[in-house]
Amino acid sequence: MAATPSNMMPLGTLAPDFNLLNVITGNKVTLHSLKSEMATLIMFICNHCPYVKHVQDELIKIANDYRIKGISCIAINSNDVVNYPDDSPENMKKIAQEKGYPFPYLYDETQEIARIYQAACTPDFYLFGKDLKCVYRGQLDDARPQNNIPVTGKDIRAALDAILAGQPVNTNQKPSIGCNIKWKS
Repeated sequence: MAATPSNMMPLGTLAPDFNLLNVITGNKVTLHSLKSEMATLIMFICNHCPYVKHVQDELIKIANDYRIKGISCIAINSNDVVNYPDDSPENMKKIAQEKGYPFPYLYDETQEIARIYQAACTPDFYLFGKDLKCVYRGQLDDARPQNNIPVTGKDIRAALDAILAGQPVNTNQKPSIGCNIKWKS
């Protein structure tokens, strides 16, 4: 598990639209059909990554805590499923149902969306305000597998809370660290 940092998309970047398969429903969805009027959190995750597994329960808690406040959460898997079959759409659906994902889990088969978002690792997080401009990109919190720091989601929660309070999001943001996205050869 090679630790790869996020690329840190420039703040203010407009969220690129997408049209991806929601593996839970079997329907194609777009950013505009899923975004919220308050803020939208896009998470690049996958099934097999130990960094994602480490924070998976907190991602579910965040989605549950903030959707009732008007925040939309969206998960995207862009990994190469030929070499990483655990990340196939069938297995994505299975994990989403087992864990009770309260957010859509989208499959980026061509990897185009990961490239457009400059996603580098799993997990990689992007928070967009109501105007769909990037206000936060970076880590969930300081927890990593085997560093004994509790998973709290404090960095993303602070950004979400700032938006809800009508305050600017702190621009001092740390990159996420995780497994690199498994690019097709």
